[in-house]
Amino acid sequence: MAHRILVADDDPHIREVICFALEKAGMVVDAVGDGASALAQAERKPPDLMVLDVGMPRMDGLEVCRELRKTSRLPILFLSARDEEIDRILGLEMGGDDYVTKPFSPRELVARVNVILRRARPEPDADEDEPVSHGRLTLRPASRAARFGETDLGLTAIEFSIVRRLLARPAHVLTRAQIVDASHAANIHISDRTVDSHIRNIRAKFVAAGCTDAIETVHGVGFRLGRCGA
Repeated sequence: MAHRILVADDDPHIREVICFALEKAGMVVDAVGDGASALAQAERKPPDLMVLDVGMPRMDGLEVCRELRKTSRLPILFLSARDEEIDRILGLEMGGDDYVTKPFSPRELVARVNVILRRARPEPDADEDEPVSHGRLTLRPASRAARFGETDLGLTAIEFSIVRRLLARPAHVLTRAQIVDASHAANIHISDRTVDSHIRNIRAKFVAAGCTDAIETVHGVGFRLGRCGA
């Protein structure tokens, strides 16, 4: 089955470019021009991923994401004409999986979409979804579920991949480059600021679940898994 992608952008030219690139990559694409229509279309024909422009009329992309995250973990790739760190942080901390600034390469956008879809896809042998634990953290790799104690952490696909990589070697420090390798394709450039935004978002979700020691920073090197309430 081809993946269904919902593209929400108020610029018809950008919508056309994105739709052409995604359809060329074998995906089925729906397109809308404002935030309210994006929510309605996502409910009418649930997509596998949404490409969501931040600056749209009738509800901007951040508002759309906020509404979606009340009930859905639909993967979201944000688009924005602004490349300021605060916008990227807001997008990722509100539940976005990735963030691309305009102008962008259609080929890179397709590559990023494919990465998110691959991370979100259940793994084989879902019937043998053996949990992996550390402290009070439990991951189920096949179903891509993460819990702290009895609380569902609600990690995005890329956040789950990062936590899973940290959990694989909990005593070891991962550099930012290793975290990028665990969460993105090798041909995609990811800045240190984006990695830090993902880590900050993961920590916030752990704190909301009652864990204040999920990820430790090793200054000048990278990050490692903390005690996770152990």
